[in-house]
Amino acid sequence: MTAPKALPPVLPSLVRPVLRALPSPYPRRQRRLAGRHALVDGIPFRMPVNSADSPVLMAAFPVDREAAARLLPGCELHPLTLPGGHGVLVVTVIDYRSTDIGRYIEYSLALACTHGPRPAPPLLPGLLPGVFGTGQYVLDLPVSSEVSVKGGKGIWGMPKHQAHLDFTVGGSTVSSRYEDDGRAGTYIEVERPPATALPLRLGAANYCAFRGMLMKSFVYFEGDADVALGHRARARLVVGDAPRVAPLHGLGIGEQPLFTCYLPSSRGVLDDHFACWFLTDTRPGRTWGEPLTSVTDLGLSQDWLDPPRLPTDGPA
Repeated sequence: MTAPKALPPVLPSLVRPVLRALPSPYPRRQRRLAGRHALVDGIPFRMPVNSADSPVLMAAFPVDREAAARLLPGCELHPLTLPGGHGVLVVTVIDYRSTDIGRYIEYSLALACTHGPRPAPPLLPGLLPGVFGTGQYVLDLPVSSEVSVKGGKGIWGMPKHQAHLDFTVGGSTVSSRYEDDGRAGTYIEVERPPATALPLRLGAANYCAFRGMLMKSFVYFEGDADVALGHRARARLVVGDAPRVAPLHGLGIGEQPLFTCYLPSSRGVLDDHFACWFLTDTRPGRTWGEPLTSVTDLGLSQDWLDPPRLPTDGPA
């Protein structure tokens, strides 16, 4: 990969003060909960459910919209549509270094989406996320530790499972490998964007399928982000042969990312308030997501599996 061109220096300097003036994304309720304690499914939490000092890499790629639609559950999730008709695959890897359940890596593979009775027009979901239920549907979410699976899936319905993961910060790149049961999952490598240090203060909605229901959870995070857009962004995504990532092969993932982002450090809050409702389908008997029994026997171990060992190149 060749080095991305920097944004015009005047642009970050103009945007930075505007972003810093934005209010904190954390809901007032989460601030009121500060210092309280909760015990859920045997997992102790000091409220709010937060993280600190956590590096993040992110890259978004264009995909075939119709192929993306076939991976969304039920009848009310729709791919977010770009001008030109493409959908969006979002890869986000977070090296959680300070949480109530210890340190772990979380590797998210998700489709940008909207929620409602019909698909949304291009562009507007980004401007009016509340109107269009803008968020991402999480296809796969490997994590490092068993306790993260127990909490993330059992409480919030996220499709977490324990896998072999790493997070590597180099001088010019940030990368992460994901292996599952001796098979290659995905490998993401992002060329570190120019040091724009844009102060992000954002909230996002995650949609997940669990127990035949659609679970909607909310996350809020802050941090200074180095960002590259369009042709200035450089990233490489390799999809392996693990069964859990097989659906990605049919998405027609574009090689040129829409954007890349790296936060050397971030802090965030996972809202303990979430929503869920039945997933409906025109065909009887169809269900989505894993059953409740997939979490009932899990423990609270914070131990990691061995680091990934397979080479980073593989089937594209």
